[in-house]
Amino acid sequence: MRIELEKGYKPSEGEEYMNPKQKEYFRRKLVAWKEELLEEAQETIEHLKKEKLNEPDINDRATNETDTAFELRTRDRYRKLINKIDHALEAIKENRYGYCEETGDPIGLRRLEARPIATLCIEAQEKHENYESQHSTD
Repeated sequence: MRIELEKGYKPSEGEEYMNPKQKEYFRRKLVAWKEELLEEAQETIEHLKKEKLNEPDINDRATNETDTAFELRTRDRYRKLINKIDHALEAIKENRYGYCEETGDPIGLRRLEARPIATLCIEAQEKHENYESQHSTD
């Protein structure tokens, strides 16, 4: 079923939560974000292919190696983010999107607008972060 969205549509609190329009809005947002990340990753690959790593000057070589390591870390972050986007897209298909994985409560439109890959409501996220900070090994 194809859902049409009016130009400039934004989910609002006055609508039924996670109605078909809202799901389609977030699906499109996630797909666009994923495409952007994949495009940037491809640019990184092309840049790395062109990079000259055997610079005769040791300082230039060190700079290139540092830049390459930074780009690879960024690409790894993109890979992890793309996995989260895929998880969110799957949740939309399964009608689980927008609901906290721990409590089942709505995550909320404002939170999803800011972080469309959110899987926890604010309360569950805070609880999780507090637990992590209390049990960190630092």
